[in-house]
Amino acid sequence: MSITYDILKSWSNVEGNVNSIPDILSWISKKDEKFNVNIKKIDFLYNGFWYYDNEDGHIKNKNNSFFQLSGYQEIEDDKIIKEQPIILQYEIGYLGIICKMIDGELNCLMQAKIEPGNINKIQISPTIQATKSNFTAKHGGKTPKYLDYFIKSKDYKIIVDQIQSEQSSRFYKKRNRNIIILVDEDVKVYSDSYMWMTLGQIKELMRIDNLVNMDTRTVLSCIPLKLSDLDDGESEKIKSLFTDKGLYDSMFKQPDTQTIKSVFNFLNDEKMYNSDCSRLVPLKSLKSWKLDKQEIVCKQPYDFKVVYCNIEIEGREVNYWEQPLVEACGNAILGLFTREENGVRKFLVKAKKEMGCFDTVELGPTIQLEPTNPKNQMDSIEKCFIERAKKQSGILIDVMLSEEGGRFYHEQNRNIIIDIKDEVIKDLPEGYFWMDYASLNYLVQFNNYLNIQLRNLLSLLKI
Repeated sequence: MSITYDILKSWSNVEGNVNSIPDILSWISKKDEKFNVNIKKIDFLYNGFWYYDNEDGHIKNKNNSFFQLSGYQEIEDDKIIKEQPIILQYEIGYLGIICKMIDGELNCLMQAKIEPGNINKIQISPTIQATKSNFTAKHGGKTPKYLDYFIKSKDYKIIVDQIQSEQSSRFYKKRNRNIIILVDEDVKVYSDSYMWMTLGQIKELMRIDNLVNMDTRTVLSCIPLKLSDLDDGESEKIKSLFTDKGLYDSMFKQPDTQTIKSVFNFLNDEKMYNSDCSRLVPLKSLKSWKLDKQEIVCKQPYDFKVVYCNIEIEGREVNYWEQPLVEACGNAILGLFTREENGVRKFLVKAKKEMGCFDTVELGPTIQLEPTNPKNQMDSIEKCFIERAKKQSGILIDVMLSEEGGRFYHEQNRNIIIDIKDEVIKDLPEGYFWMDYASLNYLVQFNNYLNIQLRNLLSLLKI
């Protein structure tokens, strides 16, 4: 059988063949009880290990590692129309998963990891989740386990190797390397922090609030389904794994080249004719923001603020440190409309411009509504989505999931997928596209076409 079959078979396997879901939940629960985690908000000093650099106006650390905080402004007609702090983290880190066939079933080696900003303690994370500063040990601690597998990834079968964007409303042009490798050799499992799971088990665990972290979701969303040609017999075996036959046809039909061309045309126009002017500026020059001892906060309601934390976490490469974290001021709504069209499941996506986007614009979900987005500025599609969500009409998935806990403090957002009928939406506003899974899966094999919110929603799909 092909690797495509092995992936889909693992995707359909919720019971597991190495560990059961009760085993995994018990493992997480015991680790939560065992490990001491103490996160305290403390005052900014602005002249300690993290300090305000008067030369460039950034907050950075004395090792000049990990990340910095800068000011950011958007300019239109010589006027500032938007300004905020933004995270600068130019280095590309690893988000990597090791896979192995165990007794005929594809399993992923997943990590129980605590991040300082997690709303809970443990979340299920990739095998490796490390910035360049982590794996070059700039923090003075140990290098991450399993690092060599990814440094020598060319020696293994590569399933995914993509550089993809992060949250462009918080990061400035931030990207990470999403990579999955398949190994044949025995892999030492550090059972206190790592466990084998099938894809189906991971996706089932995504239905539990804040259990599977953002990095796992983005990596799994990148899995290509055209890794090998399928013969007729294998296609039928794969089809038998699906309860959603519309999703099977959506995955394995040829990508919709006409829609893909329309998407390229729209995105390229947006990039070519984009007249927005933006600039990085010193934090102290942000007139609508205050740099207080307790926080960096906007003078008007805003989607986030910046806090400073003292962090103690057992079992990390470094057990004690301090750092700024971005704290959300409410929960965003991230949602996808889906429908069947001539027996093929399609998803409604929208071109989304964001200030920190690496290349101006990417495809996002149907709705990406931050906490303070003015409700009266929603378009007809967004209003329809909110109405359906309130009525709980056609809900396939509705779960609270955390954003990246290494930089964000207690940020969780509502992720919703809603099934609708053809007649609900007649005309699409500019920038919206109905796309099948095969077309989205094709685009995700290129860097920076699907934003992280859309990728994370697609990762929640069950077959």
